[in-house]
Amino acid sequence: MKYLLDSQIFLWWLNDDKRLKEPVRQILSNPRNTIYASVVTAWEISIKLQAKPNFKLQKSLKKTFLLSKFGVMPVTFSHVLTLHKLPTYHKDPFDRMLIAQAKIEKLKLITSDEKIWRYDLKLLKA
Repeated sequence: MKYLLDSQIFLWWLNDDKRLKEPVRQILSNPRNTIYASVVTAWEISIKLQAKPNFKLQKSLKKTFLLSKFGVMPVTFSHVLTLHKLPTYHKDPFDRMLIAQAKIEKLKLITSDEKIWRYDLKLLKA
C-alpha cells in the first residue's frame, strides 16, 4: 500500500511519540508499504524551526528527511490545480496541499487531524 504522511505524523514518527498508535507504527515500518513525506512537510517544519525557538530537530532538516527513509513527494502543478478545487473545511494551507497530493497520487493520507477527515479521500486515522 502507498501512504502519505501528515506533517504531525512525520514528527511523531521521528520522535517516537507515544501518540502514534501501534497499528500506524507497524504500517510505517513494514517494508512492503511505500511511505511518502511531502516537501510541504519540510516547508512547514522549516517555518516552525524559524518561528519557534523551542522547536528543534535532532539532525538537520535534510538529514532528517534522508534518515527517515521515506520517499519525498514533490509539489506538482496538478497538485496546485487540485488544491483550489477542494472544499474549505480546513484552512491550513499545508494540510490542504497534502490533501491535494494524496488525492492526485492516489495515496492514503495518515493523519490525526479531524478537520482532514471530512474530505473525500483515502485516510488512515492516526
